[in-house]
Amino acid sequence: MSTTTFDIATAPAKDQATARSLGRRRKMVDRLVRWACVGSTIIGLIFLASILATLLYRGFAALDLTVLTKEFEPTTYGDDTAPRGGLVHAIIGSLIQTGIGTAIGTPIGLLVGTYLAEYARGSKLGEAVRFVSDVLLSAPSILIGLFIYQMVVLPMGGFSGLAGSLALAIIVIPVVVRTTEDMLTLIPNTLREAVVALGAPKWKMVVLVTWRAALSGIVTGILLAFARITGETAPLLLTSFGNSVTSWSLGRSMASLPIAIYQQANSGFPDLIDIAWAGALLVTLGVLSVNIVARVLLRKRK
Repeated sequence: MSTTTFDIATAPAKDQATARSLGRRRKMVDRLVRWACVGSTIIGLIFLASILATLLYRGFAALDLTVLTKEFEPTTYGDDTAPRGGLVHAIIGSLIQTGIGTAIGTPIGLLVGTYLAEYARGSKLGEAVRFVSDVLLSAPSILIGLFIYQMVVLPMGGFSGLAGSLALAIIVIPVVVRTTEDMLTLIPNTLREAVVALGAPKWKMVVLVTWRAALSGIVTGILLAFARITGETAPLLLTSFGNSVTSWSLGRSMASLPIAIYQQANSGFPDLIDIAWAGALLVTLGVLSVNIVARVLLRKRK
C-alpha cells in the first residue's frame, strides 16, 4: 500500500496559504489553552496558599501545651484571666474512633477487593458489587451518619463512640476496596499461573503471593482511608455527637477533633475560635503526615 505525504513547499499556492492559515490558527488555540491552564493553576495555588497561610498563622498562634494536655473548660472561656482549656479529650476521641473504624473497615474492604480482583472478573455479581462500592465511595458522608443513626443510635438509646466508629468504618470500606482491587489487578497473571502450576491452591496463591506483591499499595490505600475519615464531621454529629470530657467508653458519647472544631468555631468567643484554629491545624498536620507516608510507600511500590 502506497502512502503520500503533504509537502507544503511543492504544493500549489492556494494550498500553501490554507496550510499556513490552519497552522497559525492551531498555534493560537494551543497558546490560549496553555495560558488558560496556567492561569487556572495559578488561581488554584493562590487560593490554596492563602488557606494554608491563614491556617498556619492562626493555628500555630493558638497551639500550646495547654491545648494538647487539658480538657475543655467551658466556664473559663470569655474570661481572659482564667486558665484556658484544651483539646486532649477530642484528640483521644478522634484516635479511638478512627482507629476502630479503620480496624473494622480494613479487613472487609481487603476481602471484597480481593474477591473482585481474583474471583469475580467478568462476572455479573462482581460488576454489581463494584457498582455498589463505587456508589458508596461517592455517597455523602451525612447519609452514612443518618443510616447509623437509624440502625445503631436509636436502638441503643443514645449517641455512642461505637456508632461513630461504625460510621467511619463504612467510609473506609469502599476506599480500601478500590485500592486493593487496583493493586491486585496490576500483578501480572504469569505470577499467578506459576504459583498454581506448582500445585498451590488459589487461596494460598492470593495470601502468600499476590497480597505480598501488592502489600505497599494496599497499605497505601489503608492510610488514605484513615486520612479520609480523620476530618469527617457530619457522620459523627449524628452518631457520637461529642462531649467536653475524655471518654474511654464506646457506649457513651465521645468527643472528636472535627466536632470540637465545628462547635468552638461557632461559639462566638475569640478564645474558643483560637482553639478551633489549633484543632484545625492538628487535623491538617495529621492528614498531611499520613498522605506523605502513603505517597512514599506508593513510590517505593512503583
